[in-house]
This record gives sequence, structure tokens and C-alpha cells, in this order.
Amino acid sequence: MQTFNQNVINHKTGLLNLAAELGNISKACRIMGFSRDTFYRYQTARDAGGVEALFEVSRKKPNLKNRVEEATEAAVISFAIDFPAHGQVRVSNELRKQGIFVSPSGVRSIWIRHSLASMKQRLAALEKKSAEEGIVFTEAQVQALERKRQDDEACGEIETHHPGYLGSQDTFYIGTIKGVGRIYQQTFVDTYSKWAVAKLYTTKTPITGADLLNDRVLPFFSSLEMGVIRILTDRGTEYCGKLEAHDYELYLGVNGIEHSKTKARHPQTNGICERFHKTVLHEFYQVAFRRKLYQLSGGATD
Repeated sequence: MQTFNQNVINHKTGLLNLAAELGNISKACRIMGFSRDTFYRYQTARDAGGVEALFEVSRKKPNLKNRVEEATEAAVISFAIDFPAHGQVRVSNELRKQGIFVSPSGVRSIWIRHSLASMKQRLAALEKKSAEEGIVFTEAQVQALERKRQDDEACGEIETHHPGYLGSQDTFYIGTIKGVGRIYQQTFVDTYSKWAVAKLYTTKTPITGADLLNDRVLPFFSSLEMGVIRILTDRGTEYCGKLEAHDYELYLGVNGIEHSKTKARHPQTNGICERFHKTVLHEFYQVAFRRKLYQLSGGATD
């Protein structure tokens, strides 16, 4: 905003300076594309208040007489933080039960003035208040925060604090090799450190998903005296099923690992694995599969 105002001032002072240099106001206005009335308005503002008077001023001035009482405004702000998931109509109805009369549009206007117009802004205000005052979240507030976390994950936003806090696992279909069949890659990426490991299989089953964790992932973290708290996967059959009959789910349960799943039809949630797959495909598999091996008479391969 400061840069915008500075550019506006430079443009206006440029008109005034050009007129002074040419000694002809009409010619300066034609060159700069301004009317003479505008020139005299700028000149009067500068002479009266200096260069600062040339800042862009909004013509719309708030009519304070139309605003609600301070007590009503404070009640709307407090209710927005206590119940951040409620919309403006419900807030208006709930406050009406308490004897506070404000229309839904009035609630909306108060929210906009205090940067509470969206649920995300109201949750940010709630988290700030909690950090400053150490308040205990109510059930409604916890539900709203959990809903926001799930929506963020669905949009590809992942919360991670340290290595092992959240791992991302996915299956990548590489292709078919003659004499071998279909080839699948099981991939695990630590979302904090971006450490990645992969292993190839000829099947896509719960056993292969659990084998990658058992053979590569958990031993690596154990060697560093660390563990894996949570794993994020899609809703494929190799990862999801009945807990008592699904090998992958059983393995996670035995090792005390929490299982989070992506939202249906939102592959970007597991985007960290998808990007790794794209890199491996372009940098390795596409290059390796273009190579042709020739068997020499001596038995050596070139």
C-alpha cells in the first residue's frame, strides 16, 4: 500500500513539476493526460497540506450514526470467537435469544471491520486469544478447529513439526516388464525432513505397504532413536480396510501409528508423494526404460 501511495504522489508531483518547468499549465495537462481542474486541485492540496495531502483518499466516509452500539458490537465479536463456525444468520438468531438485536448484514459488517469475515479469520483470532490468555477450548471450538485441519489437509496443507511427526505413503504404478509383469513402487516420504525411501513390488496389496514400513522406514527411525507418529495415505484398498482383517491397518495398530486418510477425489492432499513420483519418473524410470542392453559374445553386457 505504501508503494502504491508513493507512486500516486510521484505521478501527481510530476504533473506539478512539469507545469512549472514548461511554464504552461494547459500543455502540461495535455502531456500528462489530466484536466486543468485536476491540476488546480492537486496544486491547492499541496499548497495547503504539503506533499502528504496528495495521498489517495477514499471518498467513502463511514457514517458512524448507522453503526450499532458498542455493547452490541462487542457481543458480536465475542460470539464470533466463541462459535467461529456459525454463519451470520445463525449468529443474529442466537444473539436475538439473548436480547441483542442485530441483523445478519449488521453482523457481517462488524466482522469485516474487525477482520472476522471468514471462518479462517475467526479461527485465527481464537488461536491468538488462546495463546495470549491461555483459555480452554470449548467443544464447539474444538470441532471448528478440527474441521479446519481436515479442510487444510484436503487442500494440500499439512501440519508437521518434526521428523517422524507425519509420514506420507503412496503406491506408484511404474509399468509392465516382459517376463515380470506389473511393477509397483511403494513410497514413503517424511513430510518434515523430506527424507524418502521406495521399494519395488510386483503386487499392490496391504502386505507390500506394511513391508516397506517394516523393512525400511521403522528400522531407519529406530536407528536414530525416533519413531513415526502418524502416516497419511490415500483410500486405496492396500491401505484401508477393516482393522481386524487388514494387514496394513493391523501393522499400524501394533506399532501405535495413527492412520490419516486423504479426502476422496483430492489427490493433492498427498501431493508430497505425488511430486516425488514425478521426479523419479522423469529422472530415472523414463531414462532407464529408454536404454537398450546388448549381450556380447563373451557374455558381458554393455
